[in-house]
Amino acid sequence: MNSVYTLYSGSGGNSVYFNLSGHEFLVDAGKSARTLCRSLNDIGADISGIEAIFITHEHTDHIGALEVLTKKHHIPVHVCGRSVLKLKNLGMGGLNGCIVEHPPVCEVELGDIRIRSFVTPHDSMGSVGYRIEYSEDMDGERISRAIGLATDIGHVDDSIRGGLYGCQDVILESNHDLDMLMCGPYPEMLKMRIMSPRGHLSNSDCAAFAAELCENGTKNILLAHLSEENNEPGLALSETVAAVADESVHIAVADREIPVRLF
Repeated sequence: MNSVYTLYSGSGGNSVYFNLSGHEFLVDAGKSARTLCRSLNDIGADISGIEAIFITHEHTDHIGALEVLTKKHHIPVHVCGRSVLKLKNLGMGGLNGCIVEHPPVCEVELGDIRIRSFVTPHDSMGSVGYRIEYSEDMDGERISRAIGLATDIGHVDDSIRGGLYGCQDVILESNHDLDMLMCGPYPEMLKMRIMSPRGHLSNSDCAAFAAELCENGTKNILLAHLSEENNEPGLALSETVAAVADESVHIAVADREIPVRLF
């Protein structure tokens, strides 16, 4: 059965598990290899079944498990754009021969699944989101479907719209509540970085874009990459639910530690 889970999501680490048309792969591999493997086991999966890992960008909360994983398991790691240069600067340039380098906009096929990258605005060397297209049997018919993922985005631009419009299922960043951020303990420079056009998406901006996505075919949304210090799941959820105002759309919040299923 097809399934998608955020294994964990937040500033402490991020990874998303996909099992589509009999192919298993990950987007991002944050935290540690031990934690990632344990999270896979929690949903009945195993690292031995993972065919590929796709990286959104090179920040530690998205790549923390890679070095150990690639020593123990020879899994292709697909990396777009200048993120490869940053990995080399971190001493992770080869990742034990597992890196597969791509231009920022690319397409990779796993069987009949197409994984397409699109550029996202974030303060890293390179940053992309992914659109995953596949087909499944439904009521005797072969139906085409698309899943979109965009986290660590400072603002919504045409590249993100192009990547996510028409996706029935979307994992979307809802990083911070503006009031909590502004009144919180972070230094001013860090607050400005988070709110910048290359920082992170606020609850209000996420909610507005979620409504836009639902007008273009989205039916399931999983809010992700919530800040532990500057957000609360209830705040993120209530703001997006109010903006979407459509009871047929399923909206949930990814957990920082526990796997959460997208559909």
